[in-house]
Amino acid sequence: MPAQRLAKLSLDYLLLAWIALVFVFPVVFMVMSSFKSDLQLLRDSASLRAFLPVGDLSFDNYAKAFQRAPIGLFILNSVFITAVTVCVSLLLASLAAFSFVFLQWVGRSVLMAAVLATFIVPFETIAVPLLLIVNNLPWIGLDGFKTSWLNSYQVQIVPFIADALTIFLFVQYFKDLPKELVEAARIDGATWFQVYRRVVMPLSGPVLATAAILKFLMMYNNQLLWPIMVVQEESYRPVMLGLQYFFQLNTAWGEIMAYLTIITVPVLAFYLVLQKAFIASIASTGIKG
Repeated sequence: MPAQRLAKLSLDYLLLAWIALVFVFPVVFMVMSSFKSDLQLLRDSASLRAFLPVGDLSFDNYAKAFQRAPIGLFILNSVFITAVTVCVSLLLASLAAFSFVFLQWVGRSVLMAAVLATFIVPFETIAVPLLLIVNNLPWIGLDGFKTSWLNSYQVQIVPFIADALTIFLFVQYFKDLPKELVEAARIDGATWFQVYRRVVMPLSGPVLATAAILKFLMMYNNQLLWPIMVVQEESYRPVMLGLQYFFQLNTAWGEIMAYLTIITVPVLAFYLVLQKAFIASIASTGIKG
């Protein structure tokens, strides 16, 4: 029996290792190619040399990439847009979920059904109507009064601060929280906002981590279609629009790989950090419960 179990575990780990390699290979190819010239990159792509640090390796592609495009500005824009959107989204989604779960008001079920129904509406179907709306919205900012939201940060943040998935995650988590804690806080004279801030949210570490990961990845990786439509000025462009700089005239494949490495590897590292924090949060919550 132990031998059979050991053989089964070995097969399971071999399968998991193979699946991991399938997902890791594109990242390895991208990183290795970023150190090679275009000619060597294309030549090695037909063999396993594409995944190995062989040949004439250098940091020339990285230097040329920073010369071709203002990568630092694009990264700062993406980090700012993503961070603000994630923080505001978590706040609004948790407040909305709190009202759906703990408060009694007319039309709650209907509105929740309407929120869930937006799952089936792809963003591409509302992109053009949304563009017409934001093109005629006034805005008062640090640079004065504007009659349009185009070429700004808010046009890349406000349309995405509320989404059905984040609200749904909070609603499902709040439903599993002990209702006795909320009732005890109300009996002690706590307001609903105090219950939200001091009772519910301190117990919401796992759902906060999960929602933050999903929202972060969605915002950082999908900053292409909408920014192309609403951002023309370079000072407001996110990292995904930076790829356009490398397809002008002659395509620089080595520089493209260097650029993708710069904007992808930190995201993967951040995801792994959040994933560990998420697992630790679930473990600690389970121990306390």
